[in-house]
Amino acid sequence: MQYETLNLGIDGRVATVTLNRPDVRNAFNETMIAELSSAFTALNDRDDVRAVVLAASGKAFCAGADLNWMKKMAGYSDDENRADAMRLAHMLSSIYRCNKPVIARVNGDAYAGGMGLIAACDIVVAVDSARFCLSEARLGLIPATIAPYVIRALGEQASRRYFTTAEQFDCATAWRLGLVSEAVSAEQLDATVQQIAATLCANGPQAVRACKQLVQDIAGQELNEAMIEDTAARIARIRAGAEGREGVASFLEKRSPAWRD
Repeated sequence: MQYETLNLGIDGRVATVTLNRPDVRNAFNETMIAELSSAFTALNDRDDVRAVVLAASGKAFCAGADLNWMKKMAGYSDDENRADAMRLAHMLSSIYRCNKPVIARVNGDAYAGGMGLIAACDIVVAVDSARFCLSEARLGLIPATIAPYVIRALGEQASRRYFTTAEQFDCATAWRLGLVSEAVSAEQLDATVQQIAATLCANGPQAVRACKQLVQDIAGQELNEAMIEDTAARIARIRAGAEGREGVASFLEKRSPAWRD
């Protein structure tokens, strides 16, 4: 499928979705929002894809909302604003809920909604020169649609600060807070992303999907009898499944599992 604001490529078992509006620092508008939703929905249904990389062209990762799109929003009715916000919320959810692990390849600055894109990903590899900012309050706005993802990534206390101050912070701070998984030089960026993607693809694909879902389902929940029973049932199903049996057998027989062929 051809996209106006994205590039989509598949190399082996890894798909790469690239934001491709470098002239506006990959700021998103209604077209990019719709195309990201479409791309991640399609990749969710592809069994040949084991991991997804979310990348960006140019020097910035994503500057947030496009200025021309924001000008249009100023004239929207309440219903139109609500519908527009829901499209953004569904796009972020399509990344977060993608049944493949998503690696953010952060090549530069990420502001406002761009931080939402990053926070919706599972693994974030960023250049050590990148800067981050939740800048909405400067414009009299709030980072509402991205909040569920950013608060999970930054934590409540850091989110209180950066939501309200709209301060910039550097990559070292983003790494310390947990938003960034790996902070690397520009020269190391691609190699690091490729190494992580290869590691993901070497694991059982059904197990990887189940692991991602497990974290989303368990994080922040009360440790009670229902959770204990649920987690026991999950491992029992995996053990009894074809992939689980093949994984254990290949380990005992000291051979490569079938999913690596």
